[in-house]
Amino acid sequence: MSGTFLARLGKLWLALILFFLYAPIFVMAFMSFNASQYYQLPFEFSLKWYEKLAGNTEIIDAATRSVGIAIITTIIATILGTAASVALFRFEFRGKRFLQVMLFPPIAIPWLITGTAMLIFFFGIGLGRGTPSVIIGHVALALPYVIVVVSARLATFDATLEEAARSMGADGWTVTRRVTLPWISSGIIAGALFAFAVSFDQFVVSYFLSEPGDSTLPVLIYTSIRKGFTPEINAISTIIIVVSMAVMLVAARFSNFGGER
Repeated sequence: MSGTFLARLGKLWLALILFFLYAPIFVMAFMSFNASQYYQLPFEFSLKWYEKLAGNTEIIDAATRSVGIAIITTIIATILGTAASVALFRFEFRGKRFLQVMLFPPIAIPWLITGTAMLIFFFGIGLGRGTPSVIIGHVALALPYVIVVVSARLATFDATLEEAARSMGADGWTVTRRVTLPWISSGIIAGALFAFAVSFDQFVVSYFLSEPGDSTLPVLIYTSIRKGFTPEINAISTIIIVVSMAVMLVAARFSNFGGER
């Protein structure tokens, strides 16, 4: 009896957590179809905010810019992070533990401090604000996530598989391409998804490093709220959430995160 009660209590607790996480998202999506700009009830279904969104070049340009920056960041961070993870896994060298420990401060340091430091640094070297600075900043923030995720996958890898491949005459690149990368592919995909999410959702660094009039979507949403919120923001946010969840589900379906293929 006590076991059944605890099981029901656990399910209730899980349901409350899921409600806490997803209720604001569902409300936002629900109100994006409400005809009232001020969320007046009763609810009246309308697609007017999506129609206005289609003609709002400012939001569309910002969303396109965010996606483009996130894709570039994901590619760079995934390549560099995967290479670093493989190097840390294969080789022993002086200072290795120190380098591994130093991966965590960029995750823990408040992004406000990171953004300020990057702004000062980029102006100091003459780079200043702009898309290149934003991309570099996003890569710096996303890289630790990729390394941590890929390294966690490599921790389950049997190094004797590489030794067996070498004993059969395979060179280093062939071993990496045919043995190591297929094994850690799910970790690479997970790391890439983290990198994309960190970049696309990044506000602080983008706010500090973007040029005026060249904002990413999070920065535009922030400035729009200050000027006067409109449900068009709900509409673009709903579209982004649906697409993001679809990508995650597809990736999880074909990658089988954390398990064997």
